[in-house]
Amino acid sequence: MTQRVEIVRRIMDSNERVALENRALLDKKGTYGINIMASPGAGKTSVIMETLRRLPPSVRTGVIEGDTAPVTIDSDKIAALGFPVVQINTGGDCHLDAVMVDLALKKLDLDQLNLVIIENVGNLICPAAFELGTHANVLIASIPEGDDKPYKYPNIYRGLDVLIINKIDLLPYLDFRMDYFSQGVEMLNPGLKTFPLSCKTGEGFDAWIDWLTTTLPAKV
Repeated sequence: MTQRVEIVRRIMDSNERVALENRALLDKKGTYGINIMASPGAGKTSVIMETLRRLPPSVRTGVIEGDTAPVTIDSDKIAALGFPVVQINTGGDCHLDAVMVDLALKKLDLDQLNLVIIENVGNLICPAAFELGTHANVLIASIPEGDDKPYKYPNIYRGLDVLIINKIDLLPYLDFRMDYFSQGVEMLNPGLKTFPLSCKTGEGFDAWIDWLTTTLPAKV
């Protein structure tokens, strides 16, 4: 048992070291990185695509797409919008790690990018344990998932910088107690910056885009 714990610790320490290197590279290039996490079906790709459509042209953006299977479904959608994108296939692993992101960052021309959006693998457990070196960890929760997720998956909420609540257009049709959900979030991450929005109607996107554009560092 002791040996197994030691191996796990070494893996995590190694990941942390590479994550710090990734952050240093992004800082050197003046590129802001965000790690977007969510459960499958919460709308990660939809939110990313709508964000890309709404960002001003001056915000030059690249995307890293993570999937467990050897597919390019989401990265093809991003490429069709005209944005540089790198596909990571994890070979079944339930999360991205810093080494995978390091390899992907080297395939992007960071000198030309203000922003890199990383779409992590759809999972509410594993991605929370692996830092990637980004500047912000963003979780997309969605109304159909239910209002109990902060209580069932507390670790991912504790490490967040931003929370997006997607599919708010479905609130009138589903039994989702926003006050109960928000209470759980506040208990785990007091004052967490939160953006309720809808990809279908566009509601709430202005606030999200405004925060994102004002947070980006000036590109030298």
